[in-house]
Amino acid sequence: MEDRKQPSKEAVRQWLRIQIEQRRPPPDPKQIRRELGWELLKLERGEPPKR
Repeated sequence: MEDRKQPSKEAVRQWLRIQIEQRRPPPDPKQIRRELGWELLKLERGEPPKR
């Protein structure tokens, strides 16, 4: 199992500040599913991916 370290408070604050400054709209649902790996879970269950 890989050892993951928690980011520093300063790093989290900087990331949050950048996100707020960009004020981008949320990604489309397909992008969210891709980033969360939902299609991979469906493949593991044997379900065909949606296109």
